[in-house]
Amino acid sequence: MNAIVALCHFCELHGPRTLFCTEVLHAPLPQGDGNEDSPGQGEQAEEEEGGIQMNSRMRAHSPAEGASVESSSPGPKKSDMCEGCRSLAAGHPGYISHDKETSIKYVSHQHPSHPQLFSIVRQACVRSLSCESSFQVSVMIPCCSQPAEVCPGREGPIFFGDEQHGFVFSHTFFIKDSLARGFQRWYSIITIMMDRIYLINSWPFLLGKVRGIIDELQGKALKVFEAEQFGCPQRAQRMNTAFTPFLHQRNGNAARSLTSLTSDDNLWACLHTSFAWLLKACGSRLTEKLLEGAPTEDTLVQMEKLADLEEESESWDNSEAEEEEKAPVLPESTEGRELTQGPAESSSLSGCGSWQPRKLPVFKSLRHMRQVLGAPSFRMLAWHVLMGNQVIWKSRDVDLVQSAFEVLRTMLPVGCVRIIPYSSQYEEAYRCNFLGLSPHVQIPPHVLSSEFAVIVEVHAAARSTLHPVGCEDDQSLSKYEFVVTSGSPVAADRVGPTILNKIEAALTNQNLSVDVVDQCLVCLKEEWMNKVKVLFKFTKVDSRPKEDTQKLLSILGASEEDNVKLLKFWMTGLSKTYKSHLMSTVRSPTASESRN
Repeated sequence: MNAIVALCHFCELHGPRTLFCTEVLHAPLPQGDGNEDSPGQGEQAEEEEGGIQMNSRMRAHSPAEGASVESSSPGPKKSDMCEGCRSLAAGHPGYISHDKETSIKYVSHQHPSHPQLFSIVRQACVRSLSCESSFQVSVMIPCCSQPAEVCPGREGPIFFGDEQHGFVFSHTFFIKDSLARGFQRWYSIITIMMDRIYLINSWPFLLGKVRGIIDELQGKALKVFEAEQFGCPQRAQRMNTAFTPFLHQRNGNAARSLTSLTSDDNLWACLHTSFAWLLKACGSRLTEKLLEGAPTEDTLVQMEKLADLEEESESWDNSEAEEEEKAPVLPESTEGRELTQGPAESSSLSGCGSWQPRKLPVFKSLRHMRQVLGAPSFRMLAWHVLMGNQVIWKSRDVDLVQSAFEVLRTMLPVGCVRIIPYSSQYEEAYRCNFLGLSPHVQIPPHVLSSEFAVIVEVHAAARSTLHPVGCEDDQSLSKYEFVVTSGSPVAADRVGPTILNKIEAALTNQNLSVDVVDQCLVCLKEEWMNKVKVLFKFTKVDSRPKEDTQKLLSILGASEEDNVKLLKFWMTGLSKTYKSHLMSTVRSPTASESRN
């Protein structure tokens, strides 16, 4: 992430000062005159593990604290700095971390070496610790769905900035100091970057991580403060002291370094590690994807389902809050029962995204399932899946059932998948087309004899049972026997839908890897979804006669009975976005004029 993280302090003698900052360098560091180690030595000094690596050598990348180049430093002069304004000792070269994965270096020093960056950090430091951040209220941050949490007083997060000087996320806080006015000193951690949208989207992440750093600093300082107060209470001593100007009362102790306040000599090395990790983690959590062309129907349906789940969760949270306000004295047992009803009901019939497959699936792919079930049984099962008939699996192994559904659903568009992973009772076909049942569940007789359902029963296999070739090494399935039945078995000589024949051709071609077969399946689904779109517009939107529809099906190469049934079923998987777009286009005046 192209940003700078800095720790700032409001000095009672010199005002706002930058104590420590970490920046990202994408290019190699400039070669020094003679203080830098040789490349061979540097490589030996670095650790061998991946990720961000702390370099054991120190390189003087910034001359901000060097006495010999003090005039060239963009930082304040040494005479204008006190112990409270200084982090690293004079001549300290700073800290460097190497990210071997991305060849990025994270460099920490008191001030940025570049004059322009120093000016930007300096201005952000002044604004974060100035009086304008003392009277902040909750505001609506642009491009953010909820009001941003900002500090109502002098302590807390705040967002400010502009296009010229960058945008800043700042979190102000206090550190306990027994010698300071009010027994506390004022600090802030700021994150500066030019990308406003990226910084706003990173607000929750930065807020949580920066608060963790602040809590650690405040905890260390509190221990030191309590120890000093226990040894020599300053409050009573001040009350007994005659009035004199405040700064003279401190006897030169008005400025104390943060390492002294926290009693941590490794404080700056720890802050460098924290800031470097923050920059790397914040840059890795948000990625940009280049999408070429219009989104697929599966993408649109997934986005719609995600939006529906978010609305459902929000409405459920609101209903819980209303119930708590209306009946705050409900017994604990009743309240707990009501709270568990919503999630259970929403997860019983879930569609495509509410249950997660196991990490190590039982069925690895469609090819693997075909080998386990056998070619005839798999063809019968795949035919029913593509036609939209109900697929019922009966087994004691829940993971096996869910793994089977995870593999079979890849043959269908996302909008056509309705799954009940495992149930203790039979569910009607209009509720789900994939149903998992325990072995003792009774299936209604009309379903057993129906041509619109297929049942896969998983039994314990006898020891003499032999698996098909290619599955001898599969220990997880060696104890099972699979029986596929249906009221209307698919005849072996039946042509079937075109897409089924192409899928089987890809599965039987051993020259194609599993990944290649998956890509073939994606292309086949997209091809037939395009035919579905044409048929939907032709029949539902334009309302063409049956004769024209038959001609269109012939042109599309889908005039066979099975292909027509498949297209009608897949039509139910079209996204609401596509349907509403077509209807709005039909109702527009330009569309009606073009028809006339």
